[in-house]
Amino acid sequence: MIANERNAGDAAEYIEKEREVRTETHLAQGHPVLFLEVTVADPSEFSDVVEVRGVEIGGHQVLRLASSAVPNAIAAFLLYVRDTYGQRPHVYFEWIEDSPVEAAGRFLLFGEGDVPPLTREILRRAEPNRERRPVVHVGG
Repeated sequence: MIANERNAGDAAEYIEKEREVRTETHLAQGHPVLFLEVTVADPSEFSDVVEVRGVEIGGHQVLRLASSAVPNAIAAFLLYVRDTYGQRPHVYFEWIEDSPVEAAGRFLLFGEGDVPPLTREILRRAEPNRERRPVVHVGG
């Protein structure tokens, strides 16, 4: 799965994102991918429900999640996939260019920020057994 922050939401965006992630993380060319996108509706409204819907855009499979926080939604979804299908899912991210302080502030204020390390930390706390924990890859 490739985490994506949606911009245009067109086929060209997914083609470029897939190319970047495959290059930066050495994800094999023939390996199929699924895009994950999280929309934060209201970061102050905490909920234990993550809404998920799938769309296909230009042949790309995209799962769109709605939640109060991006890393929490991704971690919850990965744990759900693991428990439902009995496989350790892998998620691929790119680093953001913000400083760690700016990223922490964005997370506290808006439910987004430096998503890869926050997602990994949530997964580490939720699943102490490394052999069962979903795998987080970051490149860039």
